[in-house]
Amino acid sequence: MNEFNLRDASLEDLSEIVRIYNTTVAGRMVTADTEPVTTESREPWFHEHSPEFRPLWVLEDGSRICGWLSFQSFYGRPAYNATAELSIYIDEAYRGRGIGRYLLQQAIDAAPRLQVKTLLGFIFGHNEPSLQLFYKFGFENWAHLPGIAELDGIERDLIIVGKRVG
Repeated sequence: MNEFNLRDASLEDLSEIVRIYNTTVAGRMVTADTEPVTTESREPWFHEHSPEFRPLWVLEDGSRICGWLSFQSFYGRPAYNATAELSIYIDEAYRGRGIGRYLLQQAIDAAPRLQVKTLLGFIFGHNEPSLQLFYKFGFENWAHLPGIAELDGIERDLIIVGKRVG
């Protein structure tokens, strides 16, 4: 990843973050959104992030954003401040090149600085590539919520994976 640059996202990056996110909607494997989202609709989500508490990072290849990672607060209550949900999205042209592994390792490494002791991933049960990525880093199944999502008339399971990092 030497040729790549990982940095905090800026509001100017939001359209590219949304573009990458929207490429996953049609595949019905990564997100529970069933229609593409707009940049404007994601502005409140963007502003929930901050470099020192819940970062939103972009990974650049030159001047092109090729992936992103976000830390989200879990359940929105202060007692859960040491727990964060991770989301990783990779541009289609960059998938299969180790970017997910790189971003996940960076998140694990940053957790102590962010005062995060527990990392979570919310992953559809049929999304084997994402499940395998998290398992490779020692995440374990902490919950299995059967049939709670419906995508195109098919009920899908949600797997919550977790890892204690602090």
